[in-house]
Amino acid sequence: MASERESFDLSGPLHLTYVLWDNPYHRMSVAACLVQGVYILERDRQENRQGSDALAPPWWTFFHFQLLRPLVDDVDSSIFGAIYEFKPPSSQSNDTLYRSPRYVIAFRGTLTKAHSVSRDVELDIHFIRQGLHQTTRSNIAVQAVRNTVATVGDSNVWLAGHSLGSAMALLTGKTMAKDGNFIESFLFNPPFVSAPLEKIKDERVKHGIRFAGSVITAGLTLAMKAKQPKDFCLDPFTALSAWVPCLFVNPSDYLCSEYIGYFEHRRNMEDIGAGVIERLATQNSLGGLLMGAFGKEYSEPLHLIPSASLTVNVAPASDFKEAHGIHQWWKPDLSLDYKLYNYK
Repeated sequence: MASERESFDLSGPLHLTYVLWDNPYHRMSVAACLVQGVYILERDRQENRQGSDALAPPWWTFFHFQLLRPLVDDVDSSIFGAIYEFKPPSSQSNDTLYRSPRYVIAFRGTLTKAHSVSRDVELDIHFIRQGLHQTTRSNIAVQAVRNTVATVGDSNVWLAGHSLGSAMALLTGKTMAKDGNFIESFLFNPPFVSAPLEKIKDERVKHGIRFAGSVITAGLTLAMKAKQPKDFCLDPFTALSAWVPCLFVNPSDYLCSEYIGYFEHRRNMEDIGAGVIERLATQNSLGGLLMGAFGKEYSEPLHLIPSASLTVNVAPASDFKEAHGIHQWWKPDLSLDYKLYNYK
């Protein structure tokens, strides 16, 4: 039996009857609903809901999108993503469509259902071990984005994802940015591989731990640099700095809340004159560097990014499930804190 949260009529943003594409809340809400559409596409497949019984279509048709095609995992045949095409009614003028996308490529997160949980958890582990880029699902995602951008250009495409899907969108976005294609991206509850330092209430203790971590990480980075060829790029963030994805995090969600401290700490280090240290530390993970020091292959930390538009939902969450859920991002009474971080 379908849950209330799967039905657009029961849990979708019915209040959003008219989309202003230059309104940040509207853009966020539409992107989140398109991600939810991918979740429900897979649930429809699992429950064999077809035709009029399918619950997924209203999550995109309400905003005048069409499903161009689903993205299917080659291992378990689950639907993990979708390519949507925007088909506005002819009555809408060009002025109201300013900043609207032509295509949106969205990725769902982990589904804890028997049909897909095994593969999803396997990919979660790949992400934690900095190996998501080596999976066939990521190859399918990157190729889909490459093909779409090659057809319509990067300015006409959005990326969106939630949780594991945010990691997939982040991977594809970073890959495209390295080629000079900067795609507007909406990353909901993106996972951050780190101890949840944001849970520490004492600001001095928290800052001290972060400062010590930065010094150690910067030192290991320099040590690793000494062993690399002379043409080794010390600052790979420079090539990515012009890409500014939109991150949406909740302080009560320990899987993504560390992004708050990650960017704030960088700014604090600049303020106390330790920006040079942080420029080295901010693009490397301590765990990855330690693995490299012991002879294991070092992979670029996927979750670390140079620039971001960070939106924090500061409204209290009743539990982790609510704090990590996609539904929070289209609520009409949200209390949001917004900050822009540009890497220089």
